[in-house]
Amino acid sequence: MLPAMSFACSSFLSAPMPRRHALKVGGLGLLGLSLPALLRAEEAAAAKIKARAKSVIFLFQWGGPSHLDMFDMKPDAPEGIRGPYKPIGSKADGIQVCEKLERTAKIMDRVTLIRSMTHTMKNHNSAGYYALTGHAPATDDQRLRDSLDLFPGYSSIVDKLAPSSGEMPTAISYPYVIQDGSVTPGQHASFLGKKHDPFLVLQDPNSPGFALPELTLPQGLSIERMHARRELQQLVDAQARLMDISEQARGMDGYYDRALAMLQSPKLRDAFNLAAEPDKVRDAYGRNPYGQSCLLARRLVEAGTKFVTVYFSDNIGGQKTDSGGWDTHGFNNTRMYPIIEQRHLPITEQSLPTLLTDLEDRGLLKDTLVVWMGEFGRTPTINKNASRDHWPQCYTALLAGGGVKRGYVHGSSDKTGSYPAQDPVKPDDLAATIFYALGIDPHTQLRTVDGRPVSASDGKVQNAVFA
Repeated sequence: MLPAMSFACSSFLSAPMPRRHALKVGGLGLLGLSLPALLRAEEAAAAKIKARAKSVIFLFQWGGPSHLDMFDMKPDAPEGIRGPYKPIGSKADGIQVCEKLERTAKIMDRVTLIRSMTHTMKNHNSAGYYALTGHAPATDDQRLRDSLDLFPGYSSIVDKLAPSSGEMPTAISYPYVIQDGSVTPGQHASFLGKKHDPFLVLQDPNSPGFALPELTLPQGLSIERMHARRELQQLVDAQARLMDISEQARGMDGYYDRALAMLQSPKLRDAFNLAAEPDKVRDAYGRNPYGQSCLLARRLVEAGTKFVTVYFSDNIGGQKTDSGGWDTHGFNNTRMYPIIEQRHLPITEQSLPTLLTDLEDRGLLKDTLVVWMGEFGRTPTINKNASRDHWPQCYTALLAGGGVKRGYVHGSSDKTGSYPAQDPVKPDDLAATIFYALGIDPHTQLRTVDGRPVSASDGKVQNAVFA
């Protein structure tokens, strides 16, 4: 079965005009302003957004990494808050990081740290959805389930509003579908329709012989026969639509059309050919699923993919040193610090500096926005299990490339890392900033399943992070 993918052509004016806007247009006509003139004015306004980035690599740290033990350390805080690690200086003046991140310290002159990320969702699924879409769910409920009433992920909105024009998919996500009990919403196109789903790859890039067998035709089946089958299927689909229009099937035509195009795309197959990379490069990224996923992300943006989402783990984890995400409560007689010291910090220390350096050396970083973040941070107070719990009220996101400032800290937390002390940034604001970096008007109007107009983002662009 072919993996999900998303390709479309649209513009920010493609959504139907809201009735209120239409009434305004009618009134303006009395003042001598015509509809074409107004539309030209809106197009001109949208054109003023200069794309700083050609692509985004979104590194999602599922489970919630501790800001206090990595990028926003509080060495002067009381014992029980400051943690066991000491801060060290970095290549960026005034920025300190964890002593376990010596290599990362050497690339801090290339990044912006947002130390004032904040929201109120304390459960993984609700916070994860918020982080992946920039839209808060109605309630903070761990039972939040995927629904067409919920918003699309960033990559699907990018595919809708600014799709790639070449052979490569606009959006690719891998190597997992993340979940915590149930699948976390925000990983696909939702009400935009399946044709805007990211191309989803559920294979381990670190496995021997990693490739995409889905992109190879079955033996004895030519591309001509595939096209003939597609034409027959289109006739059947057309008849079926006369009898039943299903919202779940929206965009399936685009799904199959893209599948056929993929079968003829050597460029896509070549991008996934990690075996073409020298062993020295693969070793530098780390011979683990996340490290090789970061290497694949570089290859994909180099080939023309606009939005790559890499998930650190498929589950929140936090209790093992050989798998799982950042959810380090210290449950079941485990302890946070031995786990992150053996798993999470070494993987981050190897992959993040290598990716940013590789992108820089290849001349790609200036056009590629890298976003490293989780769904929340962890509590300032260390719990009775010598670990930390969920804390969305204040945490850190790391940005690099794509026109953002280098060696810069945006916002700040209070003296215990509990709450923003300056310039709070909500996920809504970060979403708007990501879209803006790609040249997309964050307030472009979309339509829900029932035709209700909504904005791609309701957040405020954080212009201060851009150089």
